[in-house]
Amino acid sequence: MGIANILFIVLLIAAVFLFTKNVRKIIRNINLGKELDRSDNKPLRWKTMAMVAIGQSKMITRPVAGIMHIFVYVGFVLINIEVAEMLVDGVFGTHRFLSFLGNFYNFLIGFFEILGFLVTLGCTVFLIRRNIIKLKRFMNKELDGWPRSDANIILISEILLMSALFTMNACDQLLQQTASEHYIHAGSFPISQFITPLFVGMSQSKLIFIERSCWWFHIIGILGFLNYLPYSKHFHIILAFPNVFYSNLNAKGKFTNLESVTKEVKLMLDPSATPPPADAPPGKFGAKDVFDLTWKQLMDAYTCTECGRCTSSCPANQTGKLLSPRKIMMDTRDRLEEVGKNIDKNGKFIDDEKTLLSNYITPEELWACTSCNACVQECPVNIDPLSIIIDLRRYLVMEQSAAPQELNLMFTNVENNGAPWQFSPADRLNWENEN
Repeated sequence: MGIANILFIVLLIAAVFLFTKNVRKIIRNINLGKELDRSDNKPLRWKTMAMVAIGQSKMITRPVAGIMHIFVYVGFVLINIEVAEMLVDGVFGTHRFLSFLGNFYNFLIGFFEILGFLVTLGCTVFLIRRNIIKLKRFMNKELDGWPRSDANIILISEILLMSALFTMNACDQLLQQTASEHYIHAGSFPISQFITPLFVGMSQSKLIFIERSCWWFHIIGILGFLNYLPYSKHFHIILAFPNVFYSNLNAKGKFTNLESVTKEVKLMLDPSATPPPADAPPGKFGAKDVFDLTWKQLMDAYTCTECGRCTSSCPANQTGKLLSPRKIMMDTRDRLEEVGKNIDKNGKFIDDEKTLLSNYITPEELWACTSCNACVQECPVNIDPLSIIIDLRRYLVMEQSAAPQELNLMFTNVENNGAPWQFSPADRLNWENEN
């Protein structure tokens, strides 16, 4: 085992350790949410995950983005087989470890090259759509700064990684033809063969230097990409699958009942019901901060890839109102990250006099929502911004009595008249006939 192998092993261990450490923090942050049982109907959950997360069924509703995303997605998943081979080569000092597969190996490498080309094509198209065509949904102000840079960094990085792979294979192909030691005849190179002429005539030592440099660039880039994910919106690569599995299977538009309200109603309707202990803390209505949301809502926030399909389909946003479902998810994630850093610094959460409601999301945004579920329908990974909006609005109404005047008037009418209109119960037939 040489120095290069030892260096690689140290690098690999460090990368895996850092990635595991950061993932554990994200899991801890998600678990700050309230309990929620999503263990029902597992056959349907597996089917939903197969169709939506694996099958990309909701991506293809917008064909250009959908097809390009499938290129990148399939390429990312399958090319990792070649990355696994590179990891084995790095640890044991072998070269093309899987070459014992013979003709099947040649097919695999050729197939991976085609996938690599499609990944490059997809990333290039996405860069053009974001930075040259400037699609409207990528120009919203919530993407200003880091979110826009984050997307470009990932796309450019993937193009560079694929370029390094092609260059490595092109030099490898030439080294195989010169019967260079260590470079056995293995693999098929339908894409790299087009850039092989760039290196014809170079000495063997130069070809080895370029091939090894690209190998190290590619594998270090992969390990760097791995550790970049927890800091990026692209963590959805990992979370999309469990997030879809734990989707809300109820019909869209069906609201959940607050347990605290249900208990109060039962106490009023059933005299034999057991009241809560006198010293029990009062129930809390709705959500003010991330601690009041469920773990699934917090997972939604980490899964959001900021594609903007939700916002581009939101009727409130289309009419110029402040509401952006994408911003709701981004704000929830930002607040959760802030809470996590607070815990890391202090060992436990110390009140920072900030909350998700007001400091991140304003009541004006919340009341612009029409509860139409367009954002939920459009999300490619079944994220539910509406559930967060509803819980925040519940807090405004039931804890702060801060509903808009029109709603307060309706609440008063329902309380006094049993209907949202200003007619007494005795006049019910009159307004029924009018409506």
